[in-house]
Amino acid sequence: MTVTRTNPEGLHDPVRFGYSHIADTGGGTVFIAGQYGSGPDGQVTSDDFETQVELAFAHLVTALQAAGLDATQVARLGTYVVGHSEERLHVIGAALARIWGDQPPAQTMIGVAALALPGMLFEVDAVAVRD
Repeated sequence: MTVTRTNPEGLHDPVRFGYSHIADTGGGTVFIAGQYGSGPDGQVTSDDFETQVELAFAHLVTALQAAGLDATQVARLGTYVVGHSEERLHVIGAALARIWGDQPPAQTMIGVAALALPGMLFEVDAVAVRD
């Protein structure tokens, strides 16, 4: 099996951080790397949790579209939250509802002490399946 790794326009260049945004197996499964509230330089753009969540999900949608997919093809999400709380859970839930309505993908949400870069409060990765 051949894996194609890509880094689409509209997302920062992640290679200097040691990863690619998309890994496509060519067999139907596509992996989207952790997306976060990053700007064009890969740095966190806001210290506001809700802003980071919205931008992370926007980046996820950008990556999906670059792979020829959409949100309905996401089978699983991994979400990582610094300072997890019920309030933050509601922010994430609202974002999920806007994208997937009442049919969200399988998800594992993990509260963590820190993420890869200073100021990162939220990250989401995905596994999608081609129809």
